[in-house]
Amino acid sequence: MRLRKKWWARPELESSTIFITNPKDNFGRWNEEFKNNNEIHLELGCGRGKFISGKAKQNPNINYVAIDLKDEVLIFTLKNVIEAEVSNVRIVPLNIQLIEGIFVEDEISRIYINFCNPWPKDRHKKRRLTHTRFLTEYKKFLKPGGEIWFKTDDTELFEESIEYFKESDFSIEYLTYNLHSSDFKENIVTEYEEKFTSKGMKTMFLIGKLSSVNENK
Repeated sequence: MRLRKKWWARPELESSTIFITNPKDNFGRWNEEFKNNNEIHLELGCGRGKFISGKAKQNPNINYVAIDLKDEVLIFTLKNVIEAEVSNVRIVPLNIQLIEGIFVEDEISRIYINFCNPWPKDRHKKRRLTHTRFLTEYKKFLKPGGEIWFKTDDTELFEESIEYFKESDFSIEYLTYNLHSSDFKENIVTEYEEKFTSKGMKTMFLIGKLSSVNENK
């Protein structure tokens, strides 16, 4: 569904101290931004922010960076973070393809990818956020032993992503084709997930762990 342009969204976002207009200014300085040395987790494609605000509330000693492209989405992320009354989230407007130069080596401990575009056509598969092309980029700033948590409702994307992870020096630490019926207890349901789960659809989930020796470095 196409988002209606909200011309007021960017000024409201920029009035908030947790909205980072120029994220490259924090390259290697994200702990200074958060004013602590806590580990940093990153959500790629945060949507309306229910997931990241819930994580931040559960884990006040972890810092979170939420990335998405559209102001029309991020304004809801800001609202959810404010309502959660947390101070450990920063919101970044960014095309994820341009993530190079945002984080330095070993700066991120965990990445969340929730229900990204499956790009089913063969000519578009390199645009998938779990494709080896992207995983290679993430390895530049993900700590050795760091994790990527990936959720999707698309079986083809899920199964091909398993191979992408293995090809990119990630071990599969956890895998389920039905997250809500599994023994995994740390899930926070996204807005999208809540909607399609109510229709009987299943969420697939995996945790990929980067080798303790990152060969990309």
